[in-house]
Amino acid sequence: MSIVVTGATGNLGRHVVEQLLEKVPAGQITAVVRSADKAADFAARGVKIALADYNAPASFDGLFSAGDKVLLISGSEFDKGRVGQHKVVLDAAKQAGVALLAYTSAPGSLSAALADDHRGTEEAVIASGVPYALLRNGWYHENYTEQLAPVLEHGAVVAAAGEGRVSSASRADYAAAAVAVLTGEGHENKTYELGGDEAWSFAEYAAELSRQTGKEIVYSPVSTDAFVGILTGAGLPGPFAEILAGVDASIEKGELVVSSGDLSRLAGRRTTPLAEAIAAALKG
Repeated sequence: MSIVVTGATGNLGRHVVEQLLEKVPAGQITAVVRSADKAADFAARGVKIALADYNAPASFDGLFSAGDKVLLISGSEFDKGRVGQHKVVLDAAKQAGVALLAYTSAPGSLSAALADDHRGTEEAVIASGVPYALLRNGWYHENYTEQLAPVLEHGAVVAAAGEGRVSSASRADYAAAAVAVLTGEGHENKTYELGGDEAWSFAEYAAELSRQTGKEIVYSPVSTDAFVGILTGAGLPGPFAEILAGVDASIEKGELVVSSGDLSRLAGRRTTPLAEAIAAALKG
């Protein structure tokens, strides 16, 4: 039996594999990647490497074995038909008879277009009959802390989220929940709503940036259309800018406030405070 992680060299996947290495022998972990070079550090530590691509169904033939536990990390290619990509993995998992397929989804409360592929994938997972765990990941701290340069340069946090709040957490937090499910028992056919313990507003985010940098950082709320214009002006493709602006509209409606406590329960600790993530990003 292996614990198999798809997208293992991605931002979330790396955290999952690193935390798995703290709990199980490296030989029990299989990292599914598109580039062996990017996984060389894992291979050097004894992790099994499997080359496969969501866009190449044949690459998953024989990849899984009966009894495996699989983490399907959702694809990031919004223009490639993500539900179809995910079904490639699901079909291979079903054929192999895996013990569990965990899928990184989106909060059940999220109505933005970003959630459409996740809902479609969830339906396919449930219909497949494969034992599943739906990990409905909320927003990541890193969605904001990895983009601090323009914020600090202009002294402004710009969003189309009004006074909405976000229950974000770090990628490491969400990875800890995934690892708990992959290494634990009794998670079959369960759905977990995952988010940070403390929700914050963009005004509070700007105030915390001001406190830590000593610079005046203000929150500048804008309309959804204006935000799309700002994002496309910064070089983002129009469809992706629309998706991100749609998420902000959902934030304004309160759809990214997750109060279940599932994330800290699975991780076995409190989630990482936003202030801590900001401090780490400023040091980095």
